[in-house]
Amino acid sequence: MSCTVHEECFEGVSSREITRLAKPDFVIIGEATSTTVKIGQRGRAEVVVETEGVSCHSSNPDKGVNAVYHMMAVIEEIRRIIPNEHPILGKGILELTDIISSPYPGASVVPALCRATFDRRTLTGENEAVILGQVEEAIARAREKIPGLKARTYLAEGKEVCWTGEAIAAKRYFPAWLIDEDNEYVQKALAGLKKAGIEAPISHFSFCTNGSHFCGEAGIPCIGYGPSLESLAHVRDEYIEIEQLTKACRGFASILRELTQ
Repeated sequence: MSCTVHEECFEGVSSREITRLAKPDFVIIGEATSTTVKIGQRGRAEVVVETEGVSCHSSNPDKGVNAVYHMMAVIEEIRRIIPNEHPILGKGILELTDIISSPYPGASVVPALCRATFDRRTLTGENEAVILGQVEEAIARAREKIPGLKARTYLAEGKEVCWTGEAIAAKRYFPAWLIDEDNEYVQKALAGLKKAGIEAPISHFSFCTNGSHFCGEAGIPCIGYGPSLESLAHVRDEYIEIEQLTKACRGFASILRELTQ
């Protein structure tokens, strides 16, 4: 059993330490699944786009280049990107989540820089090159309309301080993963649950988990199984039903018996 930190902001990053120390054959993620079995999830990437202009006094805007206007042109092209779609995991997503100009606040100054951040939900088969390549193509299309437009895109990096005081820094890219439902470990888990009298339909997570590392990066077969509703995660007055807790415990025990036979 492993417990990790900062899963919400760095899915799977601290899990890298687990696989550095141990080499599991199979991983069960104990996130909320309503005691069903999850065999995959979309990944997540934080994509940053920056446009560069020329600052000047806003009373003479012709003397400069407004980076925000150039960003508007880039965003228009980004919105033309048609996300890939997976038959199980669904649609990839690229959604604008924040935008800011610099200097900010702009006291009578035409902004010389504009930065936009996009939440990119990824699918299996999509890597950093695919993710950034789509945005770079959008920038190129915007540049055809505005010659001289200066823009770049990259994946964001983040840093958080652990409760121990140690800093955790990583690129905000966490890959998608999917395991075949015919995989022997999946079938053993289902057999164990059946013996425990638990009906466990197969589906996929709607949110990100440490499976991004275990299965997505390390290639370790992985499923999700745990108590409570996914919809109850991160809500006010979050709770877990006792019936779900006892049912999940019964299921875990039966899965482990099946796996160790």
